[in-house]
Amino acid sequence: MNEPAVRACAPLIVATWGAGGPPDETRPEPLWVFAYGSLMWEPNFVCAEVRPALLRGYHRALCILSIRNRGTETKPGLVLGLDRGGSCAGRALRVAPGHYATTLAYLEQREMSTAAYRPKLVPVRLDGGESVRALAFVAEPRHRQYVGTLAPEEAARLVRQGRGSYGASLDYLRNVIAHLDRIGIADGPLHRVLALAEVAGEASGGHAGDAARSAEP
Repeated sequence: MNEPAVRACAPLIVATWGAGGPPDETRPEPLWVFAYGSLMWEPNFVCAEVRPALLRGYHRALCILSIRNRGTETKPGLVLGLDRGGSCAGRALRVAPGHYATTLAYLEQREMSTAAYRPKLVPVRLDGGESVRALAFVAEPRHRQYVGTLAPEEAARLVRQGRGSYGASLDYLRNVIAHLDRIGIADGPLHRVLALAEVAGEASGGHAGDAARSAEP
């Protein structure tokens, strides 16, 4: 895929780099992507390297209403975003050479379908101590699906009610937490919301039985 084709398929992401455009195979600059949720365990693009990484200035949060995949317009669910403040442990994914263009086109389709996320180049620190510039998808605070910081009880209510084309928001959160625990990333606030949502479900006698799938809004 040549540069004009990439600009056509991923205009929002390409614009993040300005007039010079994103890295491509004609330049030695690596292309890194910062992952904080399902991209860590389900990137669906070819990675040359995966490194533990820390992003400062943003934190992982249930701050985006899901109105399609994990909820509806009338009964939205709740999914992850990178919200402002704090820090976030995640993974830095270095895209394999020869796959830059197709990866950017794929990420535009995956992450930008409702514009609830905004592509941004951010500095992340790798586990070896070196810093790299990575593409991240942060929550867009002006978007109607952005809810910011919710009380755990309200977040649990949204998680409990949400059910969309990919299944239940509760199953989504269970899946996220299971993967984070498996790779050693502790996220107490997410565990708190999940506990509240499950207690509410037990009290009502309901359950969410869909198979867990990673999804965006």
